[in-house]
Amino acid sequence: MLRAETAKGGPGRALPTATRVLLVHGLWMPPLAMRRLASRLGAAGYGTDIVGYRSIVGSTDSAVRRVRERLRDGPATHVVGHSLGGLMALEALRSEPTLPVTRVVCLGTPLCGSGVAKTLSRHALTTLYLGRSAALLRAGCVALPEGVEVGMIAGRRPRGLGALVARFDGAHDGTVSVDETRVPGLAGHVVVDASHSGLLFSAEAARQAIAFLEQGRFPRSPGCPGEAATR
Repeated sequence: MLRAETAKGGPGRALPTATRVLLVHGLWMPPLAMRRLASRLGAAGYGTDIVGYRSIVGSTDSAVRRVRERLRDGPATHVVGHSLGGLMALEALRSEPTLPVTRVVCLGTPLCGSGVAKTLSRHALTTLYLGRSAALLRAGCVALPEGVEVGMIAGRRPRGLGALVARFDGAHDGTVSVDETRVPGLAGHVVVDASHSGLLFSAEAARQAIAFLEQGRFPRSPGCPGEAATR
């Protein structure tokens, strides 16, 4: 079953039409991991671009700078970020509000901070697994960037190594809990049956992402009457 929610937020601004999508991968992921999703976005009529960064040995500042550089002075663009990639994208928009971004879709991004990251950070050896992005993963996104519609697609299939190191209360995708993906100001939030990495390959996640990029809201789930998708 898929669950969608209406977010509490102010009215959206008039957004220019965007036909380009920039995809940002997550921790321990190569740019190649975004290819399947990029292909589905391409089939929906979007031109796609994937930005790569060194998620372990590279710094957060360096990754955010790369995202900004790919967006700056370009056409109106949507952004799709998986996990840490969503945090990188939102930080880029927060630090440079004039970037021509209309909508952002986050896939399993721990906006409230990652409990798994906090657990791993208790020991010097396991902190190395998080690389130089550990602080951002622990903190999450303090505030969403203004003037941009942000939608969240969370997973609820509990398969992942994160469940071995952290305790989850409630639904989770094996790495990030659904509660960790909810913050005030989201334009929409939807939960699909996928694991953390599985969000990149889920046809339903892609369908929801495309709908949000087109309309600024998630569609009503046919199997869940009475559950409104977004505002």
